[in-house]
Amino acid sequence: MKRVAVTVLLLLAAGMSSHAAEYPAATRLLPPDCDRACLYGVIDQYLDALKHKDATRLAWARNARYTENNVALQPGDGVWGTITGMGTYKVSFADTLTGQVAVFGALSEADATSAFSLRLKVVDRKISEAELLVVRIRDFGALGDGPNPFANPRFDDKPILQQNLKAGEGRPRERLIAIADGYFDTLQLNDGQLFTEFDPDCNRVENGLLTTNNPARPLGPTSATGCAEQFKLGVYRYDDRVRRRHTMVDEERGIVLSSGFIDHAGRLGEFKLTDGTPATSVIRHPHSFYFQEMFKIVNGRIRQVEATFITVPYGMTSPWDGQ
Repeated sequence: MKRVAVTVLLLLAAGMSSHAAEYPAATRLLPPDCDRACLYGVIDQYLDALKHKDATRLAWARNARYTENNVALQPGDGVWGTITGMGTYKVSFADTLTGQVAVFGALSEADATSAFSLRLKVVDRKISEAELLVVRIRDFGALGDGPNPFANPRFDDKPILQQNLKAGEGRPRERLIAIADGYFDTLQLNDGQLFTEFDPDCNRVENGLLTTNNPARPLGPTSATGCAEQFKLGVYRYDDRVRRRHTMVDEERGIVLSSGFIDHAGRLGEFKLTDGTPATSVIRHPHSFYFQEMFKIVNGRIRQVEATFITVPYGMTSPWDGQ
């Protein structure tokens, strides 16, 4: 009997080892080393260190990786040397399964205030990854020949992003990712067909600018319509390709964070919206946006979208590709 028991235990151990090897360490269903409170603490420490221009205040993993605006840098370089202040706008969320945390906010440099988004990965309570996007509006001259619509960003609080989901409002992690992915399938070669679901009260903010249900119509008449209505009209027909990766999921709040690129071949000129309205592409040359975008999903429908994005060389790849 002892031999049988030992054999069974060995088989079970082998089976567990084999099963565990199928999954990256970060995605195993094990108690997190750093829970939600811990993750929020790490990102608060990061923002405080950034405000003080001192990356040495943080615990970095030995092989930590840092990118700023899709370029690999050393921690302490880039905005670490030019920041002059941190704004009050702050939306944080966490993925306790993979040990990641993110924040959307505003920061100041000597010449401007900019929207930013930041994703951190924490391993053994040390920062192993930091992906930062800073939207410097003076570098943002890619939307046609008109005035820059993002020149005066507003950073208004959005309570919906800070709220936990109520019982029954959530969806499994895989479903949340599929809903966010469907958004990008809808955006790519936008022809009026929806591949995801939108809440009737859905709004989208891009680089601090409200681009849906906005009576000021900053991007033209369709800016006064809702999320679903814009996509049904085929407003973004000129977005030829969306390369995306879904980096983290906060199941408690129903938030998915995605990163990637929107590519424009620049070949499309005049076209018609699905209702027959004539339209003109605002991008007439090869061009790409690099973005970080969060989706608040309630009852399986996209309720709020917030995006940061900048212009990068056409077809640029990411240091994070292949991760």
